[in-house]
Amino acid sequence: MTVAVVGLGLIGGSLAKAYKAAGWTVYGYDLNESVSCFAQLEGTLDSILDSVNIKECDLIHIAVTPDAACNWINQHASEIAKNTMVIDDCGTKRKIVECGMKAAAKYGFTYAGGHPMAGKHLSGYKNSRATMFQNASMIIIPPTHDDIQLLDRIKHLLTPMQLKRVVFTTPDQHDSMIAFTSQLAHVVSNAYIKSPSAQQHKGYSAGSFRDLTRVAWLNENMWTELFLENKDNLLREIHTLIDNLTQYASAMEADDAQTLCALLRDGRIAKELSEKN
Repeated sequence: MTVAVVGLGLIGGSLAKAYKAAGWTVYGYDLNESVSCFAQLEGTLDSILDSVNIKECDLIHIAVTPDAACNWINQHASEIAKNTMVIDDCGTKRKIVECGMKAAAKYGFTYAGGHPMAGKHLSGYKNSRATMFQNASMIIIPPTHDDIQLLDRIKHLLTPMQLKRVVFTTPDQHDSMIAFTSQLAHVVSNAYIKSPSAQQHKGYSAGSFRDLTRVAWLNENMWTELFLENKDNLLREIHTLIDNLTQYASAMEADDAQTLCALLRDGRIAKELSEKN
């Protein structure tokens, strides 16, 4: 089996390494030619992806930002073989899925949107690892939800990632949920660390501080694109959080222990319910 990985950053590099470890032939491409060459020299890539060997691919992963993914698809769709499965690994889905489905319909290959729910705060190929996706979820937006053979094919092609589960959904549902589970967390972490107190935290901080600030260390260019593309959903979550925080502040300003205790209890119960679902 042969896979190509477009974009050899943290996610793409980890994909290339995972498929290589599983015994696949791996082709790859990165805008930074030195990254592609290094990945080939260390044995992760069998070859640099080009207009000839792209036709050999059973699967193509596109692990770049949505805009870059659309550009790559539009430039190379005519080179992709009809028996190839193309999966993007972008953080938002509405824009890239529309682009991918349109190209697939025109040129005959099969496309599905994807989003591996894994990562870490350090970026780049040097931080990628073959085990990145072990026991993680992979969200997939298939071209149809009632073709069992196609869904099984997608799952089979994702086997080298060693996922815990594959979740099939729609672009709208994905972007709505990811605004809460991922994007809001990055906004909160990034805003929280801007407190002047953050510069004097040493000796006063422990696990809760580390957990809350971990994703403040982000790629601002990538996240700006993702936030703006999904701003309708993300703004809804930000305003919901602001409303909730205001309730806590109001209770404390009024020395209203009963209301504050109720708010804290409701939050604990909400966490318990989220763990059960």
